[in-house]
Parts: sequence; C-alpha cells; structure tokens
Amino acid sequence: MKEDAIKIVEESIKAVLPDRAVEKAVNSKEFGDFIDGCGRLILISVGKAGWKMADVAARTLGERISEGLVVTKYHHVMGEIPGVQCIEAGHPTPDENSVKGARKALEMVENLSEEDRVLLLISGGGSALFEVPAITLEELQNITGQLLSCGADIGEINTIRKHLSLVKGGRFAEKCAPAKVFACILSDVLGDAVDTIASGPTVPDTSTSEAALKIVQKYNIVLSDEALEALKKETPKALDNSYVTISGSVRELCKAASEAAERLGYETILLTDGMNGEAREIGAFMGNIAETHQKDTRSVAYIAGGESIVHIKGTGKGGRNQELALAATEALASCSDTCLISVGSDGTDGPTDAAGGYVDMNTLGMFKEKNMRVSDYLENNDAHNALKASDGLIFTGPPGTNVNDVTILLIKR
Repeated sequence: MKEDAIKIVEESIKAVLPDRAVEKAVNSKEFGDFIDGCGRLILISVGKAGWKMADVAARTLGERISEGLVVTKYHHVMGEIPGVQCIEAGHPTPDENSVKGARKALEMVENLSEEDRVLLLISGGGSALFEVPAITLEELQNITGQLLSCGADIGEINTIRKHLSLVKGGRFAEKCAPAKVFACILSDVLGDAVDTIASGPTVPDTSTSEAALKIVQKYNIVLSDEALEALKKETPKALDNSYVTISGSVRELCKAASEAAERLGYETILLTDGMNGEAREIGAFMGNIAETHQKDTRSVAYIAGGESIVHIKGTGKGGRNQELALAATEALASCSDTCLISVGSDGTDGPTDAAGGYVDMNTLGMFKEKNMRVSDYLENNDAHNALKASDGLIFTGPPGTNVNDVTILLIKR
C-alpha cells in the first residue's frame, strides 16, 4: 500500500511541474500577441519553482530575452541559465537575499519604455522570496514569525505583507510602467486568488488597510509605529499594464492524483480541492472516514487537496503534512489494509527536509512497541521525530513546483 501511495503522489506532482505550466503560457496566443513587435523582453522568475520555470522560458524564448533573473529558495537553483542571474533567498521568512533579489528586479524594470515587456513567472513562496520592505527587514521578519506561529492563514499573512511592501499588492507592476507585464502563475493559494498568490505583485489589490489592521488586532501582532503607518497606506486598486494567466493549481494536482489512483485499481472520491483548517483535526477526520468505510468491498482512494495550518505550541520538529498524517494514526489502527499519505507538492514540509508523512494500520503498533504516545508528539508539534521512528517520513526532494498539498487515504480490498 505504501508503494501505491507513493506512486500516486509521484504521478500527481509530475502533472503540475513548471515545465508544462510555462510551455502552456509562452506558446499561447495571448502571450504571442503580448510580445509581438515588442522592444526589450525582461524575464523575472520568483518562487520555489522559479529556477525551473525560468529554465523552460529561457530555452523556449532564447535570444528574445534581453535580461533575466531568478529569485528562489535556498538549494533550489539547479545550474546556470544563460543570460539569467540566479539568487537564492529565505523562506518562509524573508532575508537579506530576498531584498537583494527584489531590488535587482526593480533595477531591471527601471526606465523601460511603452514598447518593452516584462514576463514575470510566479510560484509558491514568492511572498517571502521577493521583498523590498517599507519597514526594516528585521521587523518584517519578526512580524512574519508572529503571523506564522499564531496560525494566521495565507490570505491574512499576505494582506499584512502587501501593505508592508514596496513590490507587493500591485506595486511591482506600477514600477514597470509604462512597460506591460505578463504574469504566468503556478497557484499555491486556495481558490487561485491572483492578488494573494505571492502577494499579488502585478495585480490590483482587493485587500485594504482596514483589513490589515483588523488582522493585527485579531492576533495581537506587535508592531512599531513605522509599521503601523505603513499598514495605513493603501495598495493600488487599478492597473492597466498587467496581464495574468494561471497555468497550474491544486485542482490539477488532485485531478492527476485521482487518475493515478484509478490506474492502480482504486475508485476515486475527491473530497475537496479547498482543504483548510487545523492539520491534526483534518488528520483525525480522515481517520474517521477510514473507520466508517471499513466494510466497503471496493478499493477506494479518498483525495483532498489544499493547505492545512498548525498552531505551534510545542518545541518539536515537523510540518503540517506530517502532523496531519500522525493525527490519523489512532483511527487507522482499527482498520485493515488502509493507509494515509500527505505531502507538500514543493517537496518540503515545514522547516524539515521531508515532503510529508505516511501512516497505516500498523503505525500505532510500532509506536506502542517503542513506548511512544501519539498525543505526546502531537502536543509537542513533533510529528517529524514520531514518523521517523515508524519509517513514515516521505522524501521527494525539491521537484520544482508548489501548488499546495495533497492528502490521500487508501482503502484496499
């Protein structure tokens, strides 16, 4: 069953690799019209999939690209791209290289003409990796850490980021004017809200200063007077030089997982492609589904895509997918031939080198043999070390994409 689970994950991730997303975008009629007769063409690729997306674009467009830049996560650059500078930066908290990369991008689009064009490739992680803060970097890092640890969702985090940034919330497109910008997006945001993905550097912002201030109050975020004043400044609400296309998302990830499961003989049921909520609660719920359907005579794959959250209270090591999987362990112990796998499509889960976690009907027994209690590890947010003890960590390496997470519950008959 573990082989089946890993096979389904591998096939689903293949379907949302950036190669397909970029090829689809740059070969479209819309992009052809966009660059027809243009002057300079500037390539900027930002996010965890930044290198792969830029590599495909550079190979496809060749000498049409005047200048290029990649800003991606550490250890995600896979070699040189002719004519393209690569910078690795911090995620999920922006660092000095995040600022260095964004400032370089601003230099590249400075003084462009109306005939010039900017191709901006965006993937998950762009909010942290691409940043010129309106406050000190140290305070921005502190605010980001506060938001992550209190359980704020990605929409709330990005609302704050946009109002504390000089490149987010449509402000980068403003800097490109009068040149036009074409943004090709791999979506890592539920519902594919383009002003939320990478904090919307090229699109009008639907969030408001009022909303940002309410989020600060909701989570009791500590701010300086400078940051408070920055939050009160509105982001652009209209832009006439920006075009956007979404070339990959969690919907495609779930569809590919379903098709892979069907090829292995499972009947598939898509539970949702908008999964959100507390990781351990979702894991327990998936375990409840397994218990309910134990008398089924068919092999079934229940699939859920999206992104859970973790309220960090302990001092352990883990990520949302690992915690989700661990939380299903006790329910699965009463099941037969049942397993659950949950992974991040970007190959990383929290501050760990694992992509996610795997558990099955035997996992709880393995814990008991080692005098390990699931509740202790959950309370300490230490799913990584628990799953390590049961050989339940899943490693994919960085596949070069990021379109949220996929959770798969298999019942084999």
